[in-house]
Amino acid sequence: MKKRRNRLWERISKRKIRQQLYMIYIIAVCFPIAIIGFFLLENTSRLLTNYHQDLLISDSMRVRTILFEITTQIYNISETIAFEDTLQQVLSSQEKGAERGAAYSYATLNNYISSHAEIEDIIIYTDNVNAAKYMHFTYADNGIQKQEWYQKAVGQAGTFWIPMEKKDQYGNSYWNLALVRRITVIGSDYQAVLVIMISDNYLQTRLRSNEYRITVSADNRKIFYNSTRMDYGETQPFYIDYADEYYQYLGPVWEQANKFLANISTLHLYQTDSKIYIATISESAYGDMSVIIVTCLLIILTALIVPAILIHFFTRYFTGRVNVLRDEMKKASNEEYDIPDYFGGEDELTEAFADLQVMVQKIKEKDAKMYQALLKEQQLLNEQQVMEMKMLAGQINPHFLYNTLESIRMKSLTSGNREVANAIKLLGKSMRYVLENTGTSLVTLKKELDYVETYLQIQKIRFGDRVNYRIEVIGMLDLEKYLILPLLLQPVVENAIVHGLEQVSENGRIDICVDVPEKEMLQISVSDNGCGMSGEELEILRIRMAQKTLDKTASIGLCNTNQRIRLYYGESYGMTIESTQGKGTRIRLKIPVKCHDV
Repeated sequence: MKKRRNRLWERISKRKIRQQLYMIYIIAVCFPIAIIGFFLLENTSRLLTNYHQDLLISDSMRVRTILFEITTQIYNISETIAFEDTLQQVLSSQEKGAERGAAYSYATLNNYISSHAEIEDIIIYTDNVNAAKYMHFTYADNGIQKQEWYQKAVGQAGTFWIPMEKKDQYGNSYWNLALVRRITVIGSDYQAVLVIMISDNYLQTRLRSNEYRITVSADNRKIFYNSTRMDYGETQPFYIDYADEYYQYLGPVWEQANKFLANISTLHLYQTDSKIYIATISESAYGDMSVIIVTCLLIILTALIVPAILIHFFTRYFTGRVNVLRDEMKKASNEEYDIPDYFGGEDELTEAFADLQVMVQKIKEKDAKMYQALLKEQQLLNEQQVMEMKMLAGQINPHFLYNTLESIRMKSLTSGNREVANAIKLLGKSMRYVLENTGTSLVTLKKELDYVETYLQIQKIRFGDRVNYRIEVIGMLDLEKYLILPLLLQPVVENAIVHGLEQVSENGRIDICVDVPEKEMLQISVSDNGCGMSGEELEILRIRMAQKTLDKTASIGLCNTNQRIRLYYGESYGMTIESTQGKGTRIRLKIPVKCHDV
């Protein structure tokens, strides 16, 4: 996480200040507002949906309660009517017209209609031709007997509900929910069917809602109630799973490309197998939610746009002043010291510009002092050169030293002592390399390796078989091409001999390996099979090598070599040490590749 954060700020810092301010605005303002806005809209939408759903469910329960109450009341009335003795006498009468008085006495049916506002009409259908067509009695002719509802009624003893069409005197069709049940005529073969119709006006009065549209349909899928008094006799415009005994649905519905919120539920009517389907529709829910959501969106956009405009004008003003300060600093860096006296403002940039003015003034003063110092330095340099010429005249000429060693070598050869002559030759070669490269910045890798090999040959003369060596170059490396600090490897090899092989009685070995394992990286390793170091000794040595100051302890040569590498090449380069007590030590020098054209 920390690396990602650092990487992000690194990318931001590489941009111009104006772009940085915009990016900071996007990260610090836009993202939080967008995230908060998203959750705000999500929660608002969910809360509004739940709110409207709760209201819809509440109104649907109101409708269910009223319809169940009405249908139960009418069912109880039908029970009373179906078993009245007077009605039985009328339906079973064998005398034509004699029953008129009984029917008249049955004017009690009118009392039910007048005392129960929910009843639209009560009709008793009978196939008894002797039954007078009086008041609520109707002869069941062939046309009526062929009706599906009539056949269903006489074919079963139960009670059921169906929507029934009724026409007024003007021919307009109305649909009423009607209870239908067979009346058993005791002691007679006559059949009779009782039909009680619920008043649509009464339902409109009880069920109508100012907030919601309500439609109710029956088992045959026909609508018998609509709060808009439309679509009577039609099927519900919404999907209903009629196979589901307890179908329930709460959610969006589409009607003529309009999206509404609807609650559809199933109501099982009292003491019957009949079901009705109640649809309570809110036509304004989604519209109200859209208005609130759009308002929230406008607020969020305003919260984003207004700060963006302010940030835009501020960045223009701020970056303009920064650019002025930058231009003046560039002029100063190009030794153009004509800085204006007025910058404007009273903020940190103004203070920085004032500091720039002070700095320019001090630079002018230092330039004047430096000019005088250069004159004095040139004078001292001239005097120093004269003194150095005098000192060089008093020094021993290196050629005198080389010639002396060569004379001794020739005398050794003359006397037949070739071993001494070879030793003197190697010593002279070694001294020549040291003297010639003292004060030299870089030498070729080949020269450095030749010098190390000369040093090892001298040590082999000294220690015999106790010192053996191998110099390996991995890959097709052009040693004349690579450049390296002079006298860099000899202290490492000397450390390997002194601290590693002096205690070895025989078969001591030093391996020098040169490799370029990575691009632009030169690695030189020096390994020995000497006594090695303990873990504690190795840790102490590593601590000393990590220090930037030297002490006069053992292994100062390694510390000095490591410091030379780090000072010249950089802190990321240097020396690593691996050692195992009793097995030996390996030292790796890692330096950058420096080349010259051969």
